[in-house]
Amino acid sequence: MPDRIRLDGKVAIVTGAAGVIGTATIRLLAERGARIVAVDRSERDLKTAVMALPAAAEALAITADVTSEDEVSQYVRAAVDKFGTVDIFYNNAGIEGEIAPITKYPLETFRRVIDVNVVGVFLGLKHVLPVMLKQNKGSIINTASIAGLIGSPEVAVYSASKHAVIGLTKSAALECSATGVRVNCVCPGLIESRMLSAIIEGRNGANTPIPTEKIVERIPARRLGQASEVASIVAFLASEEASYVSGSAYTVDGGRVAS
Repeated sequence: MPDRIRLDGKVAIVTGAAGVIGTATIRLLAERGARIVAVDRSERDLKTAVMALPAAAEALAITADVTSEDEVSQYVRAAVDKFGTVDIFYNNAGIEGEIAPITKYPLETFRRVIDVNVVGVFLGLKHVLPVMLKQNKGSIINTASIAGLIGSPEVAVYSASKHAVIGLTKSAALECSATGVRVNCVCPGLIESRMLSAIIEGRNGANTPIPTEKIVERIPARRLGQASEVASIVAFLASEEASYVSGSAYTVDGGRVAS
């Protein structure tokens, strides 16, 4: 059966491109024919992620901080200068912050999480949307989380930031409702990643064995998710196969929220 989800010639900006989900996504989008603009704060990790792309992939690597409006506008401008447009924007950069109850949460860290996870998403929308609205087409996918749909102890700030991402997504989708621009978000669940390990270690102690069995028991699918499974939903939302989908929050969680 032919692969219907093709992105041949499309220009895709991906922030947080050096993280596990970002890396899986730039690889899949490139495999499906997209030209990649990979953005991350870590120059070293970004180079590693881009080097792993298929040999035929067209890619531009840009080191940038998503909390800086100047740097966000610069990565958008660089994408347009290099490829002429932006068709897909995966607004993915994010951090987990500290794992602590609200009463012990440092204000400085609270502000940092909001700055990256909310302001970073907002700035991406602010500077990519004019490009897409001018051409009257495009697909934006924000990374939220199931933490944006439910509460969870000791990650209240991360949860608050991801609730905000879902709100930004729905509002942006409505602002674009009379155009050819679509805005959605993905809500990953427990994905095998550095972030999940950091959250587990924060709750159980760095020297405590990770209780994988107890974690998996809470997931109807009885396993952790893979970054490639999130990337597959991003690729779908980026494609014309999702032409009637906007303002949606897609859970990729093995049924965790439904249970």
